[in-house]
Amino acid sequence: MKYNWQQSDWTQFSYNPDEVENNLFAFAEETGLVSGILQTLPENVRLEAIIDTMVAEAIKTSAIEGEYISRHDVVSSIRNKLGLDKVIEPIKDQRARGAGELMVDIRQTLADPLTKEKLYEWHRILLKQSKDINIGVWRKDSAPMQVISSAIGREIIHFEAPPSDRVSDEMNRFIQWFNDTAPGGKNEIRKAPVRAASAHLYFESIHPFEDGNGRIGRAIAEKALSQTIGRPLLLSISRTLENNKSSYYANLEEAQRSNEITKWVIYFTDVILTAQKQTKLLVEFTLKKTKFFDRFKSQLNDRQLKAVKKMWDAGTEGFTGGMTAKKYISITKVSKATATRDLQTLVESGIFILQGAGRNVHYHLNLH
Repeated sequence: MKYNWQQSDWTQFSYNPDEVENNLFAFAEETGLVSGILQTLPENVRLEAIIDTMVAEAIKTSAIEGEYISRHDVVSSIRNKLGLDKVIEPIKDQRARGAGELMVDIRQTLADPLTKEKLYEWHRILLKQSKDINIGVWRKDSAPMQVISSAIGREIIHFEAPPSDRVSDEMNRFIQWFNDTAPGGKNEIRKAPVRAASAHLYFESIHPFEDGNGRIGRAIAEKALSQTIGRPLLLSISRTLENNKSSYYANLEEAQRSNEITKWVIYFTDVILTAQKQTKLLVEFTLKKTKFFDRFKSQLNDRQLKAVKKMWDAGTEGFTGGMTAKKYISITKVSKATATRDLQTLVESGIFILQGAGRNVHYHLNLH
């Protein structure tokens, strides 16, 4: 079997526009709807929604690769990079720092042409804490770059990228293609999801770095999407992909067998459409969170505030199982008696809603 890059029509990606037309129309409709909603929000709520989206993308793009980074540190990294806090928040998790800084840079430089130097910079931002790989350069190892699964001795090769001695030329072509397909380029691709799908597949097929290709490839997809639309989009592609990683890898593997990519474009456009729909839920969630703290923050002591923020940090998926006395003790480091008293006060204040009885008692935020 020949991979896409080994075939005579390599980089001449084609697809059937009739088969993706409905998804493209739905995406345009959802994007316009979300944009309209954002314009009606107060500035502080809009900023909170933007930060929450970048946090979700940073965390989930790392989770796809099996890395689980500190949410608190990602938030601090993004806020530090945006200059939102007078006091720079210290960050322990350097992977979280890099992921947060990358999200901000993608958003702030979306209109800029793509360059080799920018890709090297993204690689250094993401992996500066890594000690065992070459950072900020194309891969050079003579061994094949393969995507493999299963146990040692029973390996399954899902894909093999071009050899390292071809990477520099392949990436020069990719960067030229990316800029030529941008708005105003000589080969402009006007349909944002199509350009994002093609860019992600093209980059992943080259796999130019020793590590971090997935995360940077998804950053490229986001840049392509927002650059083509002409403004930063509020969505997290990685959050949608992480919900079904096996489907993502299966579709990517199949797409890397041909340069006729209709099925891949349909899949990736559906991912983007789902991500845009999830944005509406996030905006609604952020608005609820803002109203909640406007209403209750002055009634919370430091311990209660810490626990309540932890619950909100769970995002639209919700705080699994609700708050319990055991969880409250773990979060706030207080005695059982203090935890019981704090939780009772939260119920009496209308901040928590109590559910269950006996050992099954748990608490949920009052969102009404």
